[in-house]
Amino acid sequence: MQEDVHTTESTEAPEHKGGFPPFDLTTFPSQIFWLVITFAFLFVVLWRVAGPRINGVITARRGKIHGDIEEAQKARADAEAAGVAYQSALTAARARANGLAEENRQTLNAEIAKAKTSADAETAKVMDAAHARIAATQEQARGHVAKAAEEAAIAIVARLTGETVSPADAAKAVRES
Repeated sequence: MQEDVHTTESTEAPEHKGGFPPFDLTTFPSQIFWLVITFAFLFVVLWRVAGPRINGVITARRGKIHGDIEEAQKARADAEAAGVAYQSALTAARARANGLAEENRQTLNAEIAKAKTSADAETAKVMDAAHARIAATQEQARGHVAKAAEEAAIAIVARLTGETVSPADAAKAVRES
């Protein structure tokens, strides 16, 4: 029987000379090769895949921003037009209201003048009637005073002299005095 001979290999890492491996001058050509391959691969991926996607997103965003700006400008123009229309309608309404107020004022002034004229005419009529009644009452009072004076003159003469005076003589004496 043969004895199995086992050879054990050493698992120890080979000794590196020269320090940090990326700075080892013997590995520079392979590092540069893989750097160029990796850079070329990343460049192609970015150029063919990521670039168009990024460009599409930027273009879409720019279009959205421009569309929003145009929409905002249109809304501002509409708002300004609505403001102008509102101001012109407000000005027209104020002018119409002022015109109606002036018309009503003139109508009321005319009605007041007419009512005043009518009231003045009615007052003049009432005053004339009152003056006529006063004049009639004065005339009647004068007549009563004259009658009373005549009667008083008859009574005074009869009492003082004892003679009787005729009413015609008494009326003549009252009128002369």
